[in-house]
Amino acid sequence: MRMYSGLKLILCSIMLSSLCQPVCVLGEEPKEDTEQRLLSQVRQMTFAGLRAGEGYYSLDGKQMVFQSERVKENPFFQIYLTDLETGDTEQISPGYGKTTCGWIHPEGNRILFASTQFDPEARNKQKAELEFRASGQQKRYSWDYDENYEIVIFDRKSGEYKNLTATKGYDAEGCYSPDGSMIVFASNRNAYSRKLAENEQKLFEQDPATQMEIYVMKADGSELKQLTNTLGYDGGPFFSPDGKQICWRRFSENGATAEIMTMNVDGEEQKAITKLGAMSWAPYYHPSGDYLIFTTNMHGFANFELYLVDTKGEQSPVRVTTSEGFDGLASFSPDGKTLTWTSNRTANKQSQIFLASWDHEKARELLHLNQLKSEEMVFADQAAAEFKKSSRSDILAADLLQHVDFLCQPKLAGRMTGTEGERIATEYIAALFEDYGLKPIGDEGTYFQAFAFTSGIKLGEKNQLTITTPTEKKLSLDTDWRPLSFSATGEFGKAGVVFAGYGMVAPKAENQ
Repeated sequence: MRMYSGLKLILCSIMLSSLCQPVCVLGEEPKEDTEQRLLSQVRQMTFAGLRAGEGYYSLDGKQMVFQSERVKENPFFQIYLTDLETGDTEQISPGYGKTTCGWIHPEGNRILFASTQFDPEARNKQKAELEFRASGQQKRYSWDYDENYEIVIFDRKSGEYKNLTATKGYDAEGCYSPDGSMIVFASNRNAYSRKLAENEQKLFEQDPATQMEIYVMKADGSELKQLTNTLGYDGGPFFSPDGKQICWRRFSENGATAEIMTMNVDGEEQKAITKLGAMSWAPYYHPSGDYLIFTTNMHGFANFELYLVDTKGEQSPVRVTTSEGFDGLASFSPDGKTLTWTSNRTANKQSQIFLASWDHEKARELLHLNQLKSEEMVFADQAAAEFKKSSRSDILAADLLQHVDFLCQPKLAGRMTGTEGERIATEYIAALFEDYGLKPIGDEGTYFQAFAFTSGIKLGEKNQLTITTPTEKKLSLDTDWRPLSFSATGEFGKAGVVFAGYGMVAPKAENQ
């Protein structure tokens, strides 16, 4: 589960400090107005079981994977998949062992989650937990970093489970990259494979989370790479919408505080984008890539609220929720119009999943993103202004060459659709339009009109083609054949081959 650390170092002095000292609130708004300015139509999604949480959408937004305690013979979370159009829900995990952190592959046929189902003692552990609860005893809630947690893939077509990690240590908190080619996850496997320093060993015995690091690997479990290497908990990673960056939470060595971090997908340029000095965790990108939503207890030890922060960490974080208790583990729908999160604002104060309509433009406004322009955009505006000063009302070749010179410079990198270079180019043209007094008729009174496009096509894992002539021969992908980028995904049976010609006719040259 992408929860905060269970460190036993949270002493009474820390608790009293959190409860009694004044809290510095960034950009605080009147309580009765804050939640309604970003959320509308708030409703509870899950009701079954003791509790539920961590809901994440499929790429098409039609399904959601989540975890819930609703198996009578098992007191631990199991993974479920809900069809958001019909409400039909199916259990994905096997029903025994502990599970957490589900994620749907972009193609929709595979479900990733963390599980202890391969632990020989899995059933005995759940029996012991049931007996403990039946005895009437209670213990303070803390997440269990069971060393038998593994990253598991469930194939919905075959009904089979595949263990991708199979290594001693807690392997969990995973998700697929936007194109489905990679998996990022958290693990403390190093603590079981190397000799720890004395201070590391002491902290690890108090809390196994102190050895957690972020890893990436290919979707089939190969080419594992460690991205972080700090003492303290690095966990809860997610890819950015473009797949180029990763967000996560980093705890201090003693586990008392945590901040929101971002880095490149190769582990470079690690940066803290919050500096709240509280327990800030569970970050998640908005599909626009403009900002992240995260959970923090900066308003009190047991009062977790949702906040926003821009992806560069340049603006003051903005509060989203204001209800007492727990609001956290948030995610956005693929279209960015719905917020999903875990909350105990229920009648029995047990956590369930909630949904609300999300106001993206209001979020940008509150983060002051609408007034900001990057250095590259300012550069484009200045270039357009300089051209305006030097140009004449009639069209000259020199003017055209000046435009071409700007649009073809290396900084624009070819102006591919959706890239920073393309945005600089369009900003330059928009600035010229404005200087010339042209009336904007685009989105929201601008010169721009948003549209969806396919930024790239990548082959799946099971492309194969066999030809019989009359012997059977399996053709080699990318050598003998390659699927067309606009073809459908699926299987086809045997069919005859028809010669359709070469598709072009060229006149014969005179010398041939």
